[in-house]
Amino acid sequence: MARFVTRFAPSPTGLLHAGNHRTAVFAYLAAKHYGGEFIVRIEDTDTARYNPESEANIFKTLQWLDLPIDRQYRQSEHRSRHRELLEKLISDDVAYISKETPATPEERVEVIRFRNPGISVSFEDVVRGTITVDTSDLGDFIIARSLDEPVFHFAVVVDDVDEGVTHVIRGEDHISNTHRQILIQRALGFPTPTYVHMPLVLSTDRKKLSKRRGAKPLTYYRDIGVLPEAVLNYIAFLGWNPGDNREYLSREELIEAFDLSRVQKGSAIFDEVKLFSVNQYWMRTLSDDAFFAHVEAEPPSGALGGSASTFDSETLWKAVPLLKERARTFGEAREMLDGELSCLFNASALDREKLLAKEPADRPETAKNGLQGLLKLVEGLGEAVSPVAVKETLMPLVDEAEARGKGGRGALLWPLRYALSGQERSPDPFTLVSILGKNEAISRIQKAIAILEG
Repeated sequence: MARFVTRFAPSPTGLLHAGNHRTAVFAYLAAKHYGGEFIVRIEDTDTARYNPESEANIFKTLQWLDLPIDRQYRQSEHRSRHRELLEKLISDDVAYISKETPATPEERVEVIRFRNPGISVSFEDVVRGTITVDTSDLGDFIIARSLDEPVFHFAVVVDDVDEGVTHVIRGEDHISNTHRQILIQRALGFPTPTYVHMPLVLSTDRKKLSKRRGAKPLTYYRDIGVLPEAVLNYIAFLGWNPGDNREYLSREELIEAFDLSRVQKGSAIFDEVKLFSVNQYWMRTLSDDAFFAHVEAEPPSGALGGSASTFDSETLWKAVPLLKERARTFGEAREMLDGELSCLFNASALDREKLLAKEPADRPETAKNGLQGLLKLVEGLGEAVSPVAVKETLMPLVDEAEARGKGGRGALLWPLRYALSGQERSPDPFTLVSILGKNEAISRIQKAIAILEG
């Protein structure tokens, strides 16, 4: 294939969300799939709205997603080139300085307008095929506010050509801009790039994803413990698919599979629940060592207000399989450790009424006798046993008591669970015994029996 160059050209006027960065993901994957270059151009000419925090966030996000940049530009560096070509168009009488009647005192008295030939303009879009528009309705449109202030339509045409951009990949809301830009290209004798207009990214209420309506920057998801490979995987599927049943693709697999012909026409829905599901898949692919390192690391001050608690490493290691099963993000994992799994690290004070919550108050002997029988079985366990082994050891006694009418499963297993956790919500008692270890489990059961005897 001939030279293939794409660009991501964000305006740093606010933190960008998944819909914005989807352009970067598609542009990067296409460039690498076709052996080309990926350019980032910061469109910073709107000095009144320019936000350095937003620009820094753009590069942090690209780095986090592992989208290396081949070339990098700032639009403000091209002012002299823009002025040169504006002067050329005016000299060629293709553009002119227009005396305007300001509606307010703050408005411009003069602008530069393009002499619109009023012709039909057609172009081939990779996603939508041939698109034709009669440009006569556009009138003589503005291409600059002054010789040093080109508007978007003019500046992007010049920058794309000078930077060698061959494929303009952007949202379908830019289709209406394309015909103006083609007229400018022709007036300057520039080639027309290949256009790829992607479907819009919508929120779950099927309205355009927007920061004004709560769309979050991608670094929010980083801060709550979502993996970059999950975000990249999920965003790549917003308006594209690999043509088979695969849902989970690594960066390398995405590059190999990313064919522009598979970009879809229909709008894509950004759904946090689905993103978290994809993230849970990638979390589970981590080795226990890698998973442990993520959980143990000092949590960032993300939107969920991650915990700064420290945990006993040996117990935390034992809890990794449980966290892998339950947590969708590492932020959720940290919340679990501070919440329903806090019992693994600290014994809570027990309440007699809660010990009997699954047993009528006039039969506390059933709970006490059940715990005493279960205690003997726990005492006979080895030092390191799996939840399955604990269950196989304890359940015969529970089943026997149920068969003899000495209380159902809840009458024995609930007091055991509460004795071990001190919480109304916790893992099952077999998992608790396995993680707490024999000695700690014995100590907690004994305390519960003492309360029932009191």
